[in-house]
Amino acid sequence: MSYHIATQTVHAGREDLTRLGVHATPIDLSSTYPTPDPNLAGESLDALVGGAEHAANPVYARLYNPTVARFEHALATLEGAEEAVAFGSGMAALTAVLLALQEHGRHIVAVRPLYGGSDHLLATGLLGTSVSFVDADDVADAIRADTALVLIETPANPTLHLVDIADVVRQAGTVPVLVDSTFATPILQRPLEHGAAMVLHSATKFLGGHGDVVAGVVACSAALAGKLRQVRILTGALLHPLGAFLLLRGLATLRLRVLAAEDNAILLANRLAQHPDVAAVHYPGRCRGRQAAIVHRQMSGPGCVLAFELHPGVDADRMLQSLRLITPAVSLGSVDTLIQRPAALTHRVVDPKARAASGVSEGLLRLSVGIEDAADLWADLQQAIEASGHGMAQAA
Repeated sequence: MSYHIATQTVHAGREDLTRLGVHATPIDLSSTYPTPDPNLAGESLDALVGGAEHAANPVYARLYNPTVARFEHALATLEGAEEAVAFGSGMAALTAVLLALQEHGRHIVAVRPLYGGSDHLLATGLLGTSVSFVDADDVADAIRADTALVLIETPANPTLHLVDIADVVRQAGTVPVLVDSTFATPILQRPLEHGAAMVLHSATKFLGGHGDVVAGVVACSAALAGKLRQVRILTGALLHPLGAFLLLRGLATLRLRVLAAEDNAILLANRLAQHPDVAAVHYPGRCRGRQAAIVHRQMSGPGCVLAFELHPGVDADRMLQSLRLITPAVSLGSVDTLIQRPAALTHRVVDPKARAASGVSEGLLRLSVGIEDAADLWADLQQAIEASGHGMAQAA
C-alpha cells in the first residue's frame, strides 16, 4: 500500500517494530558480530564487500549496521528511490559518488553556485577528477566522452538560485545527473521524478533538524547504491548508528518542521524586501519569470532558507553581532534560526572571482529560518539591522 509522505516520514524504516515487539526504534551499537559459522560469515563478507545491501551475517560494523539500514530504507522511501546509502557526512557522500563513477570517466560538469565544500572538492581535483563549471543552459555543450557526472544544487547554496532539473537531465543525455536537494528536502522536491539519477542530502541539515548529527545520504538506483557501498566500505565512511538513530527520529517530524519554518520564511522574506535598508532578497517564494516557473514545476513550496543583501552603509558583520535571538553560525535546517555570511565562511574556499560571478557577494547573508515565533524573529532582524546602519532609515 502506498502512503502519503506525511505518513511515510513517521513510519518508514519502522515497519518491523511490531514484529520485534518494540515501539521505539532500536539502536545497534555493535562494532563486531558473532561469526560461529566461518563459512557463512565469509560468504556474507564477500557479499557486503561486493556492494550487497545486506547479508546473513553483518560481520563488522564498517560493512553494515542495521540502524543505518533503517534510515537508508526510510530516506529511499521518501525520495521514491530503489535504495539509499548513508555516510558520515555530506562531503563523504559526494566523495563516494565521484569515486564510484570514475570507471565511466573523470570529467564532471557542475552548475554554480554549489555548497562551498562541494565546489572546493571539484576545483582542487584532489580525487583525480576535472571539472567544467557552467551555467545551467550550457550543460549540453560541456558534455564530453569522459564526462561521468553532472552535478547541480537546487535551490542553490547560498543564493537560492533554481535549476530546472528536467532540462539539465535532457541536456545530459546518458550522463547521470546528481541533484543536491538539501535545501528542499523530500517534502518540497523529489528530483528522481524529474529524471535525476541520484539525490544527495547533507542529512546534517533538515533531515536531522536539531543540530546534533553530521551525516550525508544518496538516494539512487540499486545498481548505483551497490557501487557506493563498495566505496563506503573501502573508505570507512559508514554513518555511525547513533547518527542514524537521530536521523530516523528527525524524519518523523520533518514535514511538520519544514512547513512551519517555510511559513516563517515567507513572512520574513516579504518583510525584509520592504525594509529600506535591505537591497535585495533572494527566495524562491519571491521569484519572477523563469525562476518562478521552475518553482511551480518542480517544488511544492519555496522552502525555509533565504538570502538577503543590505544597502551600503549597513555593516553586515555588525548586524550579525547585534543579533540577540538568531544564532550566527554555519549549517542550516535546524529548529532554531541560523544566519551567516557565506563569503566569509561556507564559501570562503571558493575562488573569489567565481564566487562573485555566481552571485555570492561579500555582503550576502544566508538565513536558515527555524520554527520560532515569526514575530520574535522579525523583531530580532529589525533591531540588528537598525543597530548596524547610520540611522539612515527606519524599519518598515
